Amino acid sequence: MVSISGRILGDVADRGAGVETRRTRYDPDSLLVVAVQEFIRRGYEATSMAQLGRAAGLGKSSIYHHFPSKEAILHRALSRALDALFALLEEDGARVGPPAARLEHLLRRTVEVLVAELPYVTLLLRVRGNSKTELWAMERRRSFDREVSELVAAMAGTGALRQGLDPGLGARLLLGMVNSISEWYRPGGPLTAAELARMAASAGLRGVGGASRLGAAGAAGAMIDP
Repeated sequence: MVSISGRILGDVADRGAGVETRRTRYDPDSLLVVAVQEFIRRGYEATSMAQLGRAAGLGKSSIYHHFPSKEAILHRALSRALDALFALLEEDGARVGPPAARLEHLLRRTVEVLVAELPYVTLLLRVRGNSKTELWAMERRRSFDREVSELVAAMAGTGALRQGLDPGLGARLLLGMVNSISEWYRPGGPLTAAELARMAASAGLRGVGGASRLGAAGAAGAMIDP
């Protein structure tokens, strides 16, 4: 009988002559999944390499085989979220057309990325700047937020922004709404990612634009439901 301690991701199979323990073979991407789950559950700073090893059923040396440090794991995880977000800025829908239509596209696609990369975006939203990697990630995130702010400001220039609403405040309200999805959304619910994204973008634009002013923008391609 083999005694197995810790959380071992794998199974135990009886092969006639004896019992063999088979552990999951990790590559950097699959090990990253385990690490991000632990960072979210415990907090990045409170998670040690030994705890990551126990969560994966590996020794610390096996983790160091894939990543030189805990911060390197964090950097890879945050890069995954940030790269997915910044790729949205290069899409035609975010670059071409009236500001309201481009903003709608960016909001909708941001929600879709959040759902698709939920653990990584959740981790990104929780960093507090306590390391070089966290400071780097926060600055990149602010750069993305500025792109949203510029679109909201451009809406003001076309008369599509709600009268009296400061563009900076409007952008923060929109981003706050989208980011909050990471705290309550769980996969497998009644809404698909596309449905959630469409509803969030529609509600957000109606909030900052107002029904009367968004009529023309919607007709121009903002995809706002009547």
